[in-house]
Amino acid sequence: MKLKFYKYHGTGNDFILINNIENKISLSSKQISYLCNRHLGIGADGLMLLNKSKKYDFEMEYFNSDGSGGTMCGNGGRCIVAFAKKLGIINENTTFNASDGEHTANITNKNIVTLKMANVEDVNKLEISKYFCNTGSPHYVSFEKSINTKDVYTEGKAIRNSKNYKEEGTNVNFVEKITDNSIFVRTYERGVENETLSCGTGVVASALSFYKNSENKKNSINIKTLGGNLEVKFNFENNIFTQIYLTGPTKLVFNGEIEL
Repeated sequence: MKLKFYKYHGTGNDFILINNIENKISLSSKQISYLCNRHLGIGADGLMLLNKSKKYDFEMEYFNSDGSGGTMCGNGGRCIVAFAKKLGIINENTTFNASDGEHTANITNKNIVTLKMANVEDVNKLEISKYFCNTGSPHYVSFEKSINTKDVYTEGKAIRNSKNYKEEGTNVNFVEKITDNSIFVRTYERGVENETLSCGTGVVASALSFYKNSENKKNSINIKTLGGNLEVKFNFENNIFTQIYLTGPTKLVFNGEIEL
């Protein structure tokens, strides 16, 4: 069959998006892995189906590049909002459903998307400068220095496959403080099994962990990634993070057809 697709990226985190509003498309994990393959297919960190929803504007169904079913993807969520606007399904504001529940979002005429993330109750301190939390996907966060020269692939892979995380897997974030309200984040993503240029749920996890790890309590954090800049805002009350918003650019790279 011929499959129509669109390729988007959010700060370098790239995705294949497919309009499945009629709910007629079903892809196997093998097909998804092929489409995401950067040598044999289109190439992407993940693939999303934009499905019809009775209750919401649409439903986001996310898959990792290895073909496995994914959990929430922050940059993917921002990109699918831009895709829904291009298709004429939404205007500036939307409410959609994802694997971790309901999300609201806003998109500007310059394709800057602000996505509301799920509340986070537990940001667990593992040891000095190391945290673990779930921001729609599980994240290990390690605060370090000079991460620009870090071997993220080797060290991230080792943590992701360590005894504590091997069974379910975890994403691994290495974070460096820049100022009291800005950080640099590099992420090894499970499912991709490599470093990505940016990870939405990862920068959210890093920002919340930074708040916990810092004496200067700023609830608006600017994040530098290898693929661009993002912003995370949130409220913290009664030991719960609420009103978490992830903001950054999205870009349509190209669209086309591929034979499956």
